[in-house]
Amino acid sequence: MQIGLQRHGAVTVLSPQGPIIGPDADAFRQAATDALLRSQGRFIVDATAIAYVDSKGLEALLDITEKLATSGAALKLCNVGETLREVLQLTELINQFENYADVNTAVRSFL
Repeated sequence: MQIGLQRHGAVTVLSPQGPIIGPDADAFRQAATDALLRSQGRFIVDATAIAYVDSKGLEALLDITEKLATSGAALKLCNVGETLREVLQLTELINQFENYADVNTAVRSFL
């Protein structure tokens, strides 16, 4: 799994490419944790290329959310596709994340 990392000013945008499943979920969690340590709590996951998540992928997203919550921040998702949205709705986790239509809207939400 490739995971892109971009900075938009003080905002970090993580862009995983492909499904977040099995061992890839662990790689995603580690990349996100590393990025969190270097960020200022302003963190977005661009879900454009996330085709699917399994239970380990959901756990990784929730772990990141919990780490951010300790500092009063929240994980923001953008560009969530239909499949990922359905998984989040079926598991009743959709409200755990702030959702935005695109990266620019998510970045502006920190202003």
